[in-house]
Amino acid sequence: MNNADAILQSIKIDSFSATPKYLQLSNSILTGIENGLIKPGQLFPSINELSFELEVSRDTAEKSYRHLKQVGVLNSVPGKGYFIKNKEMPAVIKICLLFNKLSTHKKLIYDAFSEGLGTNAAIDFYIYNNDYSLFKKLLESKKETYSHYVIIPHFTEGGDNAHEVINAIPKDKLILLDKKLDKVDGEYAAVYENFSEDIFNALEKAKDRLNKYKTLKLVFPKHNYYPIEIIEGFKQFCNKYSFPSKVIDNIEKEEILEGDVYINLVEDDLVTLIERLISLKFKAGKHVGIISYNEVPIKKIILEGITTISTDFKAMGSLAAKCILHKSKDHIEVPFNLVLRNSL
Repeated sequence: MNNADAILQSIKIDSFSATPKYLQLSNSILTGIENGLIKPGQLFPSINELSFELEVSRDTAEKSYRHLKQVGVLNSVPGKGYFIKNKEMPAVIKICLLFNKLSTHKKLIYDAFSEGLGTNAAIDFYIYNNDYSLFKKLLESKKETYSHYVIIPHFTEGGDNAHEVINAIPKDKLILLDKKLDKVDGEYAAVYENFSEDIFNALEKAKDRLNKYKTLKLVFPKHNYYPIEIIEGFKQFCNKYSFPSKVIDNIEKEEILEGDVYINLVEDDLVTLIERLISLKFKAGKHVGIISYNEVPIKKIILEGITTISTDFKAMGSLAAKCILHKSKDHIEVPFNLVLRNSL
């Protein structure tokens, strides 16, 4: 077997992974170097050869090599090709990252997490779409030697036994992100939201503006992945401060009444609510109030500004990276913020 064949055999492309293919190539090469399968002095396949053999675009192959040059792993000589730059390579942090879905705020977590780890980390990124069976299948199929498993455990249904799958992971390799699960045992790291206290405290900070409204309504759709603790915190606030309240599961069927405040978890429900306000000629912040979960830049502009309650997603990603780099097993509660705007 020649050098190029040995290197090609060490490279894996996973069609289920959300990690860009050029990073999958780079991560495979880093792992091959760390495991001794790719050795100093070996000449790497050309960009054209890599593209042809792995059935990826030439741009993907070139981007992979360029990335490895930028992080100081590879060097190249015109007319000869690519080779390992240093004989001594630092150990690669190899991470299996499982997100329940893709969204704007999940991207903030991912970007902060990746940036916090730096260049000496290989992230295999998977999305399981809140589907417990896919979550279980992905975790049970990941037999590679990962240094860490970073998991956001949210499911639209099922998931009652998710702790059993997670408990099979060595606890020194586990980081739970966004949500803790009661039945996950042992000492492990967690960077999480306190859903009940978060909504209670956020509404308490907004109390002066809420006082001008009659009824608080939490839009909590059926078959969503949000924790039931949000309802608990909402009801605790309304009971403590004597606000009439209602939990509704379908904003399309709910009568929109002047003097109501609508707290939306799901972006689709927010769009539906705004459409209905426009048809009724209601003005947010005057006739009704709107509070939306999860701060994203566009909410600064819509309806002259939508009030949000939101965890600090960048902090969540950064703190998870620090847990890995510092080998921490701490449980860290992420800050939760209220941003008051004209919709309330």
